[in-house]
Amino acid sequence: MKTVLLILLITLATIPSRTLAEPANVTAEKRPDNATVYKISKQLCWNCIGEAIQFLYYHNLVRAAKLEFPLMWDTKLENYAKWWAGQRREDCQLMHSFPEGDFKLGENIYWGSGSTWTPMDAVGAWAGEEKYYTYKTNSCEEGQMCGHYTQIVWKNTRRIGCARVICDSGDVFMTCNYYPPGNYIGEKPY
Repeated sequence: MKTVLLILLITLATIPSRTLAEPANVTAEKRPDNATVYKISKQLCWNCIGEAIQFLYYHNLVRAAKLEFPLMWDTKLENYAKWWAGQRREDCQLMHSFPEGDFKLGENIYWGSGSTWTPMDAVGAWAGEEKYYTYKTNSCEEGQMCGHYTQIVWKNTRRIGCARVICDSGDVFMTCNYYPPGNYIGEKPY
């Protein structure tokens, strides 16, 4: 544990500081490379195998692009995500685990036709919403979604747990839960 925190602190110490009022200018500041993000992700994902490290690594790549702290894998959030994915196995319905407006956790959900969809596909789809998000106005292009992306990069979020299930139909349902949750109205993600 001390080794992980020491490595994390050393890594973060090498990231240039910036003001909280402005987003990171990733063209002017050097973001961590993919190998560094993967190494840190593995250290923040104790006893993780397979899909767990994939989910965490791809999330942390997106966060690194905004110079945000990496997420840590949380087995309680993973168990919650597994429970919800299990609930969706029969119908593969793209629905959240909480009633609208009653979120206790952040949550991103994904559905893909066929059984070959991976954590990279889900995180890539969510992160792809960045092109519709405008930081200056903290708004999303009309008719588009940005909330999945902003949850991934939310400045206060520190933990994640995800699950993937192949539904009875042969399609894929994936869900990730985040704590603390993000997407507070009127607040910028980073």
